[in-house]
Amino acid sequence: MATVAELREKLRRPLAAELASGCQNRVVAGGVEKLLASPLGNPFPKVREALAGYAGLDAQGREVALRAALDLLTEPDSQKAATRAAPVARRVAVPTAEPGERLPPDAPVERLDSGPGGARKLHTLGLHLLRDVLHAYPHRHEDRRALPDLSEVEDGQKVTVEGRVVAKSRRSPKPGMQILDVTLETPSGGRVKATWFNQPWVEKQLREGARLVLTGRVKRFGRSVQLGVEHLETVDGAQDSLSTGRIVGVYDAKDGISQEFLRRAAFRTLQTVPLDDYLPAHWRRQYGVTDLSDALWGIHFPADEAHLSRANHRLRFDEYLFLELRMLLQGEDAVLQGKRFNAKGDDIHTFEGALPFRFTNAQRRVLLEITDDMRSDRQMARLVQGDVGSGKTAVAACALYLAVRDGYQGALMAPTEILARQHYANLVGYLGQLDIRVGLLIGAMTPKAKLEMQTRIAEGDVDVVVGTQALIQENVRFDNLGLAVVDEEHRFGVQQRRKLLAGRPDVLVMSATPIPRSLALTAYGDLELSVIDELPPGRTPIETKLIQDTARQQAYGFVMRQIREGRQAFVVTALIEENENLELLAATQLADDLKTILPEARIDLLHGKMSAAEKDHVMDRFRAHDFDILVSTTVIEVGVDVPNATVMVIENAERFGLAQLHQLRGRVGRGSAQSYCVLIAGEHSKKTRQRLKIIEGSTDGFVIAEADLKLRGPGEIRGTRQSGIPDLRLADLANDTQIIEQARELAKHILAHDPKLEHPRLQYLRSELQNRSQSVAYREVI
Repeated sequence: MATVAELREKLRRPLAAELASGCQNRVVAGGVEKLLASPLGNPFPKVREALAGYAGLDAQGREVALRAALDLLTEPDSQKAATRAAPVARRVAVPTAEPGERLPPDAPVERLDSGPGGARKLHTLGLHLLRDVLHAYPHRHEDRRALPDLSEVEDGQKVTVEGRVVAKSRRSPKPGMQILDVTLETPSGGRVKATWFNQPWVEKQLREGARLVLTGRVKRFGRSVQLGVEHLETVDGAQDSLSTGRIVGVYDAKDGISQEFLRRAAFRTLQTVPLDDYLPAHWRRQYGVTDLSDALWGIHFPADEAHLSRANHRLRFDEYLFLELRMLLQGEDAVLQGKRFNAKGDDIHTFEGALPFRFTNAQRRVLLEITDDMRSDRQMARLVQGDVGSGKTAVAACALYLAVRDGYQGALMAPTEILARQHYANLVGYLGQLDIRVGLLIGAMTPKAKLEMQTRIAEGDVDVVVGTQALIQENVRFDNLGLAVVDEEHRFGVQQRRKLLAGRPDVLVMSATPIPRSLALTAYGDLELSVIDELPPGRTPIETKLIQDTARQQAYGFVMRQIREGRQAFVVTALIEENENLELLAATQLADDLKTILPEARIDLLHGKMSAAEKDHVMDRFRAHDFDILVSTTVIEVGVDVPNATVMVIENAERFGLAQLHQLRGRVGRGSAQSYCVLIAGEHSKKTRQRLKIIEGSTDGFVIAEADLKLRGPGEIRGTRQSGIPDLRLADLANDTQIIEQARELAKHILAHDPKLEHPRLQYLRSELQNRSQSVAYREVI
């Protein structure tokens, strides 16, 4: 005898399908009320009451009634969690599910009745479990509820039409060309001629009387209409409701795997898998997201635009939630206890009093966020973002001062030796007069000097240590490390950062690479975010000019005038492909050309075949004004100061992203003199000019980064490929900031109360999190 839970699920499934199909009262033979009058409805009088008079309601009334009934049939979360099992082993010979049999989401696709060769086709697309099919969302949707009247379609317009084949023919107008022509009669009685070029294999699908859905571009010849077919679907009676007369999903597919097959597989999976929710109802209400069943039906088979919209919103929320949970668990900051500092306001005033300038309001705001973290028992893990010149180092120096005042040591790790030496000089200037002992540890030091510094660090004779990866070598021991500052964190691996954090110091990460808030929240999900969005007063904005390569001569004439005034210039060029031999050739050729154009100028070269030490040597010589123009095909190190350099010339600027161009521009403007950036475009298209005009018209790195994200997507923005962001199927990072922040808020709430997701009510969420992770190492975290 079936249990109440089993009966509840048997009733819930057809009601969920009715909701997903648009509340047309067709999913169940005889209608919903007949279903409720059967023995299946007897144990659920409140559900019968909620759906009383269903057939007489309008579509909106039916939807309200169905949702109320489905809420009544929702199992308690604890029961849901208990039904979840660990993932099963993949692909052994297994029987197809019996009609009406329910299968867990981790059942292999062989259990699905997907027709002859169906499992093999799904495997070809990387779909091995039923959960894979559920989350293989359509990449776009077509509205096929009312297909266009071809008499009103413009020439060249892309359309989708439906009709029956009434005639077909094959012709070869010349050797090697075969054309298939089919005349289609549309439901309105009109006719359209559809054409395939050199695709003989489609002919078997074009039998007379076959019902087709075609997508292609219209060609008008007087009153006749011809369609150049780009996509073909055959439709039979059984598939009618999935491919026509509704909003239809279009899936990523391969040759030999039809859209009809994929829709049928998705539909049968939705019918077969219990779509219980891993988010409890109170969280769904709090964040305004629909239930999982409604979302999955809505993304595959939406009843209308509103259904598709709420499905998309819920599934995007889930993508970010699981990403944030993963990042927080990897960072381990949800469970780590950190140092607890006094971080008094008087100490901040003392530090600021020793500076030759005053903090900006943005710096003060970020310092308050940092000191709040430092006073907490929990380990600080915070990212400080700020554009070039916004004063991140001064803020970090203040935090290091607060740590030292409480008897701890501080460390600042930079990605290169030249940047480490630059930070060392800055910190000596900020902290030296406050009796803070600052040390330097880099690879270029002699063995004797390294050993002496390591001994002083271990014995606590150094308060703040600045260095490169030398700081995380095995023979470096801190006496009492309280705060670690990491500059340009994306340049280090996660394991490198963790070595520095072995003693659980508070962590401050600095980045001069402005990225949009949405991307920062995902790329640095284990870190809290602070932004210094204000430049100190009195800074002269860099003047930027976009020119075509035909005006190159004038650009270098301007460079020479600057050199005659005692200034220096960078010249950077880009390559289409990364090849060190080509890079050296291009750099050498450019340098030779400039020596011919500017015979008075002293010119040197920076290229990819140089060692790190050689690059540092060239930059040191440039900073010492041993030459006037530095030619480079590599990105000049972020943060390197050459105050006397006032011109940045970027050749082939169209080959760089906007954020990268902004970073390059930031290499000048470091001194008091007016500085300039000249963008030379080798491509003259309107699209290229519009893109580069964004840089010409703005000096705000965050505005530029937002534009870059919208234009190029997250995967191409510098530094994010190393961030561990997975492929987000539905996410739109350019517009999803609010959803990301809500998902992050919930992830932090969950882990604050249950750091290992051990509560029974969270077992299904934990299981889903494990299944969504592609990393074995990550599964070990939880």
